[in-house]
Amino acid sequence: MTDFLDGGVEAAAGLAVYGAEAIDKSAPASTREALVADGVPAQLAGKDPTLWGPEAEAEARIRLGWVDTHRRSRELLPQLAELRAELGDLDHVVLAGMGGSSLAPEVITRTLGRPMTVLDTTDPGQVRAALGDRLERTVVVVASKSGSTVETDSHRRAYWQAFLDAGMTEAEAGRHFVIVTDPGSPLEETARQMGAFVVLADPEVGGRYSALTAFGLVPSALAGVEVGYLLDEADALAESLGRDADNPALALGAALGTAATTGRDKVALISDGTGIDGLGDWAEQLIAESTGKGGLGILPVVVESPESPGATGDDVLTVTYGGSQAPNAVPGGGVRPHLAVNGPLGAQFLAWEYATAVAGRVLGIDPFNQPNVTESKENTARLLESGLPAEKPAFAEGAIEVYGPAGGPGTVAEAVRWLIGSVIDEGYIAIMAYLDRAADADAAQLRPLVAEAARRPVTFGWGPRFLHSTGQYHKGGPQVGSFLQITGAVNEDLPVPGRPYTFGELQAAQAAGDRQALAARERPVLRLHLTDRVAGLAQLVAAIRGLAG
Repeated sequence: MTDFLDGGVEAAAGLAVYGAEAIDKSAPASTREALVADGVPAQLAGKDPTLWGPEAEAEARIRLGWVDTHRRSRELLPQLAELRAELGDLDHVVLAGMGGSSLAPEVITRTLGRPMTVLDTTDPGQVRAALGDRLERTVVVVASKSGSTVETDSHRRAYWQAFLDAGMTEAEAGRHFVIVTDPGSPLEETARQMGAFVVLADPEVGGRYSALTAFGLVPSALAGVEVGYLLDEADALAESLGRDADNPALALGAALGTAATTGRDKVALISDGTGIDGLGDWAEQLIAESTGKGGLGILPVVVESPESPGATGDDVLTVTYGGSQAPNAVPGGGVRPHLAVNGPLGAQFLAWEYATAVAGRVLGIDPFNQPNVTESKENTARLLESGLPAEKPAFAEGAIEVYGPAGGPGTVAEAVRWLIGSVIDEGYIAIMAYLDRAADADAAQLRPLVAEAARRPVTFGWGPRFLHSTGQYHKGGPQVGSFLQITGAVNEDLPVPGRPYTFGELQAAQAAGDRQALAARERPVLRLHLTDRVAGLAQLVAAIRGLAG
């Protein structure tokens, strides 16, 4: 691997970016110098909406609040303190949110060791398990920017019914809800009718940039995090954002853009083990949804550890992240990355948001829209109304039904080998698991196994949450993906109160809608349906381990 990391370090406010200078120098012309010459640092710090071209200007004009939202968010701190005191007897926090509404608080609470249940699924087993966990002590944070997210609305309905079934009055049930949404959204009015607590978010910040708004802060504070420190860390870094030098966020953005335009358009995100837990999942949705459009984009690949397959490759930029490093420490945590980003969590959030916006400028795309996210949503709505398409498996083996090419492979291992064989030189594989993130956690073992067998970048996403992040890249980014969709039998379904469908039917419609969107782009898609989830996962892991071996 080229010793890009020898390119020195750029730091401010405790955040250090190692290796960016060498990446910049590896390009035919300096991206960093071009950005500085165009005045981008000062303009971005000043929230100039013209930075991404005339077509993006209208969107950017109402989406740049993240640059300084951490300052406005201080106004929330007294309200959050009062809320914590009022709800002190409700010590089990459930966050019902998707994508940008759930990933940042999950990173915050995991990193700072505070318990919180994240409900970002439509799997009936996972939802049922959440409903049965400490219900009388539960406060449900329902987080939706638009106020119309189908998954989040379904969670709200299920919890409301559960509280009533437990013998609570409507007034008592309302006290168990905190609603986070934009001013004027449909959910705001619903919340007030429920008698729920309402916290309004910054309307000029898009969901994936909302880590330091009410979406990130409310559930984290209720879980016991002193969120003011995150705002302090971001504020300290903010002073550097307009500078041409000593600006680590600019260094990071220029490096991401340079790599993507010179052959390294996949970014392996790897924790170096120095104290920040799960930032890769949050950065994945930020980067993928912001850059994957118009046939362009940067594909983030979250890698489990520095030793896991998929951390390197000719078209992969290897990036490690973590907390602040001790003096003279070598960044990377066991792998020698091209780029390392170390520093406090609040500064990390702001730096990656700024860097993603800069990378969008380099790529020539609008980093604030998501033109392809609605496609699968519309497919889901249509299928819920018309019914699922009739599909027959090509064959079944053990506890797995295989839906693949007609007249193709005859075993599960051969079907996966077919999918691996479909990957082109610049391609990738996306594993999409419409399963129970807790009960079916073994599915996550598949990513490194497939990466070892394929010798190509492999991503892993739990459905439907990935539809709100990497789903944009799958459909709007470079059309070089091959897709492994895993679904599972539902033994005990769960109705969505007030809706003519169940959680199982919603989950199946989401999976089918996404398959249709990918098939419309003529991408290779292999669906494996587990008729017995435990046995099927064990069978699949064994089959792919054999391929990797």
